[in-house]
Amino acid sequence: MFSHVFVSVSDFQRAFAFYSTVMECLGVEQRFHDADKPCAGWQSAGQSRPYFVICRPFNGQAHAPGNGQMVAFLAGNRATVRESHRIALALGGTCEGEPGLRPEYHANYYGAYFRDPDGNKVCIACHEVEDGIPG
Repeated sequence: MFSHVFVSVSDFQRAFAFYSTVMECLGVEQRFHDADKPCAGWQSAGQSRPYFVICRPFNGQAHAPGNGQMVAFLAGNRATVRESHRIALALGGTCEGEPGLRPEYHANYYGAYFRDPDGNKVCIACHEVEDGIPG
């Protein structure tokens, strides 16, 4: 469905350090990194699309996070949701929702929410039953 998701940042080096570590926790491969532009992208293992990109705004204006916009990454298990959320907060992200079940979405939706250092909202979600026992 998606070609790529693009998120603007104000401090590329800080954002690159943040997302590189979160993506590594999720097992997402770096696709490219060009510090001269600056921009960087990641993709699922063995896939060319979709991919996730960070870059300064192309129009040269200041970065501003969107209200009501969010990027959600898929985690293979609930432990990865918890670990990626912990990493994000340790790297300067702010909590927007602790890891946990969100049964209002569906019975096995386990997610965590945070904002990156630029204020972009991110979710890490797992849709699997953990060890056959919900919760």
